[in-house]
Amino acid sequence: MEREIDSFISYLHNIRKTSHNTEMSYRRDLTKLRIYLEITAGSPEVHEVTKENLKRYIAYMERKKFKASTISRSIASIRAFYHYLLKEGLVREDISECLKAPKVKRRTPDILSAEEMERLLDQPSGDSDKEIRDNAMLQLLYATGIRVSELISLRLSDVNMHMGFLICREGGRERMIPFGNEVREALQRYLAKVRDHMVTNEAKDILFVNCSGMPMSRQGFWKLVKSYAKKAGISTDITPHTLRHTFAAHMVESGTDLKSVQEMLGHSDISTTHMYVDLGKKKQEETE
Repeated sequence: MEREIDSFISYLHNIRKTSHNTEMSYRRDLTKLRIYLEITAGSPEVHEVTKENLKRYIAYMERKKFKASTISRSIASIRAFYHYLLKEGLVREDISECLKAPKVKRRTPDILSAEEMERLLDQPSGDSDKEIRDNAMLQLLYATGIRVSELISLRLSDVNMHMGFLICREGGRERMIPFGNEVREALQRYLAKVRDHMVTNEAKDILFVNCSGMPMSRQGFWKLVKSYAKKAGISTDITPHTLRHTFAAHMVESGTDLKSVQEMLGHSDISTTHMYVDLGKKKQEETE
């Protein structure tokens, strides 16, 4: 099975253009299945694996009290793998169809109220290089709802200042997200006064750099957000992803249609975006 897993990962990388993290996740899930089959079924070839083998593996995960989300992800990986095997003619039927994913209780994400968000954005208001950069990063993150990984990997060429939009790239896909004048002004200030004397040659194409002139890390930005949240007197234990949730909830609350929000967030399924419909109302009720 190891050979077929390698072939599947190559297919994802070369044909589906998936991200490295996605490929690692698939490999991890399928390797666990392979090891289980080696121990319990004597290393069968892929065409020798049965529905009962797969059912016993899921039952094993349940006995070991794996989280429902982990089991669901593993089943999704197995299904994708068997869909590939069937497509390539390596198996005669898709035996993964027998697997049923457990119901996963979706946790309602935390969001900030409009007033809390305004206080957070007001924190880096000084004229130091760091505060000018931080203000531009926070303004852009909240105005576009992009992921932190997308924010810190933005390149100068990804931002169209004249037209007011940026381009995010993920897994071979692109999406264009607009931003307003307030963000444009914050970016222009950062580019005109700060970036050129902060950046090093190693990061010459990166939009936002750390104080050493290198690309910013996720951890570095996470600490930045936590620090400003504390200064703003925000009690919610927020993460950078909170700003993405807040953006989406505020957009829906202001009347933006779900399809547009889905496209800006890059969600493949609109049901994922739908959770933001009542989120803004709930936050408003909590603060009244």
